[in-house]
Amino acid sequence: MTTTATIAAGSTRQLKNHVSLGQTVRHSFTMAYRGLLKVRRTPEQLIDVTVQPILFTLMFTYLFGGAIAGGVAAYLPLIIPGILVQTVITGSVTTGVQLREDMDKGVFDRFKSLPIARIAPLSGALLADTIRYAIATTLTLVMGVILGWRPGGGFGFVVVAALLVIVCAWSLSWIFAFFGVVARSASSVQGISFLILFPLTFLSNAFVPTKSLPDWLAWFANANPVSHIVSGVRALANTGEWTVDVWLALLGAAVVVAIFAPLTVRAYMRKA
Repeated sequence: MTTTATIAAGSTRQLKNHVSLGQTVRHSFTMAYRGLLKVRRTPEQLIDVTVQPILFTLMFTYLFGGAIAGGVAAYLPLIIPGILVQTVITGSVTTGVQLREDMDKGVFDRFKSLPIARIAPLSGALLADTIRYAIATTLTLVMGVILGWRPGGGFGFVVVAALLVIVCAWSLSWIFAFFGVVARSASSVQGISFLILFPLTFLSNAFVPTKSLPDWLAWFANANPVSHIVSGVRALANTGEWTVDVWLALLGAAVVVAIFAPLTVRAYMRKA
């Protein structure tokens, strides 16, 4: 027995050129899973969030611990939150670099032919990178404990401090995603991003107390948004206090997302 399928006439079909919010969320998580598969197949992409935290923690602790704090043990409560923020924020640059590489290879052109939300490849990449931030955060904290750091805030506040760093890094990834969309090459994205990040991370209170700096530099370091993130993480992890720096860090993250998320989406839609 054979059956025949009835094909409706084109004039009677109801075609949709948009997707719902729920479908957009599902498509974004699917693209995030794609990003994780890329990491599994090319694990060298994780070098900046695996090797760098260990190397920087050992290097800065033993090089500057005695000169700045009089010893390694006294320096750990200062340096571990600083290394944590510096490592995770620096890792957010990879978001823009990989986004530009995918666009240069034509990957996003192929995505345009799929019945998915147009924003899903972008949002999926940003979601997948939160796993990278979590890896860098975990390794830095573990290295600190191995070296002798004992956070006075307890495990709960350490987790809150880690989440604060991940949230701030995710918000900054929107800036570098914007560079990734508008820049002409991946190397230019990396160059521009590090040109911005290096002064912000090293001219802050991440590695030294600001009271040891010249007045003009101390003023810049105290006003530096990275310093507020570092101070908030130190207060949460070392003393278990929710200070004004934590609120300033969260406010800054919200402002960055509010400004750069629409700009990035708009630029991406024009490219796509």
